Amino acid sequence: MSGSQKADPRPLSPHLQVWRFHATMAASITHRITGVGLYGGTLLVAAWLIALASGPKSYATVEDIAFSIPGQILLFLWAVAVLYHFANGIRHLLWDGPGLGFSPKVASQVSLFNYAFAVVGAVALFLAATMA
Repeated sequence: MSGSQKADPRPLSPHLQVWRFHATMAASITHRITGVGLYGGTLLVAAWLIALASGPKSYATVEDIAFSIPGQILLFLWAVAVLYHFANGIRHLLWDGPGLGFSPKVASQVSLFNYAFAVVGAVALFLAATMA
């Protein structure tokens, strides 16, 4: 390469300054974050299975961690992430398949429903687990 070329100072795509924040934007960001969180939760499930196979002492250690306050918070957040990612995945299937829910009003309502579904579902799971 001969000569110096300056980089184009313009952004390659619209950035946050261009877009007005809305529910579907938050849903997209949350979908990506929960997807990453699911990897961490899967590692925790793998650790639990390995401890289960390793014997009672290993299992008791993992059980103590899981039933501690930080462990319960992590399990709750993981349940929220699983349920949110599941509901948002169905939304994407409806968008990609029959093309339903593209109007801004419906898309925003479905995004808010997904948040509510995730939190209420995780609370219901934890209530069911504590009553059993």
